[in-house]
Amino acid sequence: MDDWNLMTYDHGLFLQALSRFTRTLLSPYDVDVVLGELAENLTDVLGLTGSGVALATEGSLQTVTAIPPHLVDLEQVQQDTQAGPCVEAVQTGTVIAVADLRQEPADRWPVYHATAERLGMIAVAGIPLRLNNQTLGALNMYDAHPRDWSAADIEAASVMADMATGYLINASKLNQQQQVNQQLQSALDSRAIIEQAKGVIATAHGISVNDAFERIRRHARNHNAKVKDAAAAIVNLGMRI
Repeated sequence: MDDWNLMTYDHGLFLQALSRFTRTLLSPYDVDVVLGELAENLTDVLGLTGSGVALATEGSLQTVTAIPPHLVDLEQVQQDTQAGPCVEAVQTGTVIAVADLRQEPADRWPVYHATAERLGMIAVAGIPLRLNNQTLGALNMYDAHPRDWSAADIEAASVMADMATGYLINASKLNQQQQVNQQLQSALDSRAIIEQAKGVIATAHGISVNDAFERIRRHARNHNAKVKDAAAAIVNLGMRI
């Protein structure tokens, strides 16, 4: 029988989540807020006890969000010890799924095991956030009951993980574009103030605008200043050179 006929998740909620988050990509957003909402939706869609998102930064896993909040302790343990299913998911770039932590060797992730037991988490899975050959982090799933993670569970979670990766990449591109726009605007502003300064100096000394610009540039060089700063002083502060 096809695994999709044995789905353990709410397919309607799954489609609604994908539709909503696809629309989110088209407008500005805060990554941490969106990833938190994604974790909430993953928890609802798969009927989990909780879930979280962790990102790989400077060679280690760092917690971004956990739903419900008390599972931050379990995420924090992985961050502090750099050991656990989600850490392995990032390190290997593959899904790490454990149906019952009580059946796993306690020395595999000793601190993680102890914390999971204290919090009542039994089944866990880490889904890597991958872009080509790079793993950016992991989507973490928790269940308070033993759970044989089905192919349908993993595939649905992998789609959600791809959405999370999409947010991260899109946010990076948006930030890059904002930086480019800021640089362009700064260049335009500098050009405008320099043109004004050239006119002021040309008028003051009865010289051409080209000679005025050379005078401004020479003054800036002699005083270890930027041309745009010298121009701003001429236009806004009345400096004459």
